[in-house]
Amino acid sequence: MDEEEIQPSEHDIKIYAVKTIIGRENVVLEAMTGKAKSCGLSVKAMVHPEELKGYVFVEGELKDIEAMVKEIPHARSVLRKAIAMSDIKRFVEPKKIEIKVNEGDIVEVIGGPFKGEKGKVIRFDDIKGEVTIELIEITVPIPVTVNAGLVKLIERGK
Repeated sequence: MDEEEIQPSEHDIKIYAVKTIIGRENVVLEAMTGKAKSCGLSVKAMVHPEELKGYVFVEGELKDIEAMVKEIPHARSVLRKAIAMSDIKRFVEPKKIEIKVNEGDIVEVIGGPFKGEKGKVIRFDDIKGEVTIELIEITVPIPVTVNAGLVKLIERGK
């Protein structure tokens, strides 16, 4: 047998979807990460796109992914058909931030830990794509920096 036949090539590594309970994707992702590291499984990458509920994508060998998912709470199954990178490319590529806000604008956070909170823009960093806002619907206003893609303009400042 040649050594090439024994060594898996990069082309043998594929992307598979792990079906999870909706809302528990991040818990499953963390558990799988820990298990992959502790067991030394051949898993290259894992991602959970926020806009796709109930799935975590894993790059690796199918047998290792199936072994990793066993006994992980909230993980349901592994879809045995490999997924083409072109099918999930839109979920993993960074999106261009189109939002333009100015100091004094009122925005609403539409994702992340501050989802649903409203705030006044203190600073907008176009290069980093970050907005620093002062949350206004809480007792003590505190400045928070969030990704500009996670805010929605509510009202222009005066």
